[in-house]
Amino acid sequence: MAKRGRPSLARQRHALIVSHVRRHGSARVTELADRLDVSEMTIRRDLDILAENGLIEKIHGGATVRFERATDEPGFEVKASHNTNEKRAIAATAAMLTGAGAAIGLTAGTTTAQLANELVTVPDLTVVTNSVPVSDVFHFQPRADRKVILIGGERTPSDALVGAIAVRNLSSFHLDMVFMGVHGMHEQAGYTTPNLLEAETNRAFVRSTDQVVVLADHTKWGVAGLASFAELEDAAVCVTDAGISSSARSVLTDRVGRLLIGTPDRSSEGR
Repeated sequence: MAKRGRPSLARQRHALIVSHVRRHGSARVTELADRLDVSEMTIRRDLDILAENGLIEKIHGGATVRFERATDEPGFEVKASHNTNEKRAIAATAAMLTGAGAAIGLTAGTTTAQLANELVTVPDLTVVTNSVPVSDVFHFQPRADRKVILIGGERTPSDALVGAIAVRNLSSFHLDMVFMGVHGMHEQAGYTTPNLLEAETNRAFVRSTDQVVVLADHTKWGVAGLASFAELEDAAVCVTDAGISSSARSVLTDRVGRLLIGTPDRSSEGR
């Protein structure tokens, strides 16, 4: 009888896990183990099964919502928990492309927020951004010789300011370089976002410079959001990580101006 009962208990537990993750955006293994009164090993096995069935996405130490539809727009905190080492590597590599005295744009995204952390020591920097988290990074690590311009607009779930106000403000800028986060990059669709107003704002960023630098970890390849805002060829540089597939690397090498691969610092894993 005990053996026949276990599958139903497991199914019930799986349903509770999926419900909790969808409601809160993410969950830690320790949190789920405490909540369901089972071992962390049991939760890890549950997460393996749920991930294999496409119900959640496993991350280091827990799980997060699996986003599949073209209109899905995860919040900043949810996205920040994904591929953190890869994003740090991409940011560190991208930071070498600019320097003192530059006027740059940073679009919204968790990888561009990582880049902001890499740029806080750069002197005489002018930053134009539509990202509240990017602006906060510079605000909490001030420099007298730095200027940060946060453009206005409607706020998205990913903490981007978008829409007509943002587009109008961007039309007056001539930037040395724009570092651009993307929801997805696709061989046919190009660089995409699930948010129509963000697509319009990103196009304005593209028009503001001759040097677009796309920051995208390997999981962004093959993902097509609802709206395209640039072709692959529009990127002067694409910075990704070593997890990018050989086929994707071949396409990007052929179609972007320059492909750079950041290597994660393995010593930071698990932190």
